[in-house]
Amino acid sequence: MSAATDLYLGVDGGGTGCRCRLETAQGEVLGSGIAGPASLRLGLDASLAAVMQAARGAMSEAGLGEDQFSRVRAGICLAGIGRKGMQEELAGWASPFARTVFESDGLAACLGAHSGEDGGIIIIGTGSIGLARVAGREIRIGGYGFPVGDEGSGADLGLAAIRVSLRAHDGREPQTRFTTDVLARFQGDPFEVIAWMDKAHATDYATLAPLVLRHADLGDSHARAIMQNGAALIDAMVRTLFEREVPRVALIGGLSSAMEAWLAPDVRRRLSTVRGDAIAGALSLVRGHHAAG
Repeated sequence: MSAATDLYLGVDGGGTGCRCRLETAQGEVLGSGIAGPASLRLGLDASLAAVMQAARGAMSEAGLGEDQFSRVRAGICLAGIGRKGMQEELAGWASPFARTVFESDGLAACLGAHSGEDGGIIIIGTGSIGLARVAGREIRIGGYGFPVGDEGSGADLGLAAIRVSLRAHDGREPQTRFTTDVLARFQGDPFEVIAWMDKAHATDYATLAPLVLRHADLGDSHARAIMQNGAALIDAMVRTLFEREVPRVALIGGLSSAMEAWLAPDVRRRLSTVRGDAIAGALSLVRGHHAAG
């Protein structure tokens, strides 16, 4: 490999971990690296430390040292980049790379899903959001955060499960094995739910989503209603992207496969398959900037 050869690094820095891949200009994979969470919600220093740990791992796997960072053009896509003032803070970072492009992890996932072409995604995991890029224009639907947003997400399903189980406990709804199993997580005591609620976050509510899915598959009327309501909200997000002239829409995220089975038939027919991952999206982003520059 010539010392003058440009290298490209794609980084997907999310809330659960940071992954990256080092490639040549021709797309040959040289190495990959992983590190802990890189969300900017953890703070700028912690986020960038995770990015650099993953980058060093990729360089080491490629047989390259840190002195070769000056050959690397990096596309670094991070969760939480939309926070106020974050872009300005990132611009002040003394990057070791030849060029650094920062974007959101959601945009990276969108670009990766459609091989860098125009398209949109609905991310369904702990939270939910619709994202698209069309003719250089970005579109965002939802993603306002739990509990005011993130409809159809794991956290949203978990909240619905607790609500119906409390109503069943009071006698306002029929009790079923599902509602009993939900409250069993709290020793069957609604006041334990209240104590838990005071400290719980979206990820805590999302731990109840598998319970909803399992009982919905078993035919429980409450669990099925929760899934149907959640799916209707995801249906609306997909249809809204198509109404805004997004050419392709794909589902991604930990709950995407499970939720797809509950979507309306017309929505399912129009969905596209995912072509690549968020790292591929980050790489396409930095390659696009290089070509433009």
